[in-house]
Amino acid sequence: MIQRDSYIQKIRPFIGKDIIKVLTGIRRSGKSTLLELLKRKLVANGEEDSQFLTINFENLTYQSLSIAEIYENIKTFCDKNPQNSYIFLDEVQEITGWEKLVNSLRVTTGADIYITGSNSNLLSGELATHLAGRYIEISVYPLSFKEISEWSNKQSPLALDSEDLFRKYVRLGGFPFIYASELDEQAALSYLLDIYQSIMLKDIVARYGVRDIELLNRVFLFFFSNFGQTFSANSVTAFLKNEKRSISQETLYNYIAYAQEACLTYLIPRYDIKGKRSLSFQEKLFIADTGIREAVFGYNERDISQVLENIVFLELLRRGYTVNIGKVDGNEVDFVASKARERLYLQVAYILADESTIEREFSPLGEITDNFPKKVLSLDKFDRSQNGIRHQNIIDFLLEENLN
Repeated sequence: MIQRDSYIQKIRPFIGKDIIKVLTGIRRSGKSTLLELLKRKLVANGEEDSQFLTINFENLTYQSLSIAEIYENIKTFCDKNPQNSYIFLDEVQEITGWEKLVNSLRVTTGADIYITGSNSNLLSGELATHLAGRYIEISVYPLSFKEISEWSNKQSPLALDSEDLFRKYVRLGGFPFIYASELDEQAALSYLLDIYQSIMLKDIVARYGVRDIELLNRVFLFFFSNFGQTFSANSVTAFLKNEKRSISQETLYNYIAYAQEACLTYLIPRYDIKGKRSLSFQEKLFIADTGIREAVFGYNERDISQVLENIVFLELLRRGYTVNIGKVDGNEVDFVASKARERLYLQVAYILADESTIEREFSPLGEITDNFPKKVLSLDKFDRSQNGIRHQNIIDFLLEENLN
């Protein structure tokens, strides 16, 4: 298994504490593997294998049981292991009433409880109300380029160089199974298409009772075609009109919400940098993994500028930043990344091909008067930093330990 130490480090401070550890993220991003990695580390540190109970709620055996029956089974296990029981509940959104189950286990057992789910709104309902400060959520994403590079170098002394590996990353994204199993490109694309279909059928169609699957697919194809660009309902309506289909605004916004809740897409708001306020229009849409986009829509290399922007966006999320699209005096800043008292302004480009491109990328950053770091990222190998604005190669940015 690919070691994902950055996530283990995030979990470590809460091990053994009276706090529910909640791992959320898109299907097959590695949540179940993280639980197994955590178990192995704890066993290596002296815990016994018998102290761990793992339940995957995609298993039909558990879906056929009532919440009360599942609770009694887990409670019996905890009673037999009163000291340091570890409960791993995988894909809990698959059973109705899981919130009550988790809360009851927290109240009546001394177990260390971990749950995973493929739904971004896992904590928006009853669990959040019941626990009120007794949970920690950790978002799990597909592999970063740094994780893939380290794994590749560890596995083979003849590993691809950074540029060739990055080209593969652009096309195939970061789902762990692709790299751990060393799938060839065609097998990887088939696997990615299967992930997309699983999300569509299990996390959206079945969960929300979507009837017009063909329309849903067409809307998502629009998302994949126009990711990294300003989103508007009118543009979707116009696209569907050309496809001889129509959609109400209510249905469209429901579809957007479903995609976000399934951790498939992100709709990122715009931020007025000088006015220091969020703007509720002209959001941008990004995708959870560019490999899914290649499998479903294709042409990642043709749309390289959008793909690079999407890759940088996901990297900022992995590093714990809240991300907005920036606006300054009518110009756009690709990303305003904030974390605690930190802020970073980023522009992303494919190549700084000429002076007009350099001016377009650097000038919006030059209009920002605060002293937070400002960067232009591209695939150029030569440093074009100027006027206090740093220029950095995207691959170097993805491989570095920190942002500043």
